[in-house]
Amino acid sequence: MHTMIAGIKIPDSKMAREATQLVRDIESDLLFHHSTRVFLFGALTGERKQLKYNPELLYVGAMFHDMGLMDAYSSKHARFEVDGANAARDFLAGYGVAEHDIEQVWDAIALHTTPGIPQYKKSVVALVTAGVEMDVLGIAYDDFTEDQRNQVVQAHPRGSKFKEGIIDAFAKGTIHKPETTFGNVKADVLALKDPSYKRLNFCSLILGSSWNDDNHNGARCGDRGHKHG
Repeated sequence: MHTMIAGIKIPDSKMAREATQLVRDIESDLLFHHSTRVFLFGALTGERKQLKYNPELLYVGAMFHDMGLMDAYSSKHARFEVDGANAARDFLAGYGVAEHDIEQVWDAIALHTTPGIPQYKKSVVALVTAGVEMDVLGIAYDDFTEDQRNQVVQAHPRGSKFKEGIIDAFAKGTIHKPETTFGNVKADVLALKDPSYKRLNFCSLILGSSWNDDNHNGARCGDRGHKHG
């Protein structure tokens, strides 16, 4: 594996090497290369914005961010992002990483499909999402130079079918627990890939809840009208 790509050094500690090997053993080539590009684009974003960040934590966050899509780490009921975050937490704990650093990586993975929040959190959290958004959605594409983009993709190829392949990987990792896609972008994946998928509607859930506000409001009005004495 290249150790310096587009001016970014791939972490080479024992922990980083073992994270790489674990992802290599568990994930497809498509997801491995995607995860590495997420690190590189995230790190390049950090350099461009002059953010202080821990490269090893960013690397582990990037490498584990899709681990919850894999059968070996997929729970029955939690969002795949949470499964990946839990896997990273256990991995980092095995190296004696401080709890506040583990929390950064956990948040980075758990929030990477929840737009509008990560950029306001710690650098590692913001940069994992920045890397994901660049590689999957092309967000901030022109903020990277052509040379940076080319070097990253030459070292870790996208392939001609990456767009379709990443959607398929998302679908495979979430189709068995569709309820976990409510409120996040993976609902769009299942809407495309699963003909039987029924999208939940937030307003319908509110209007159909067990609360009978007419009765409760009436009781409160009666209470307010009660006279003492």
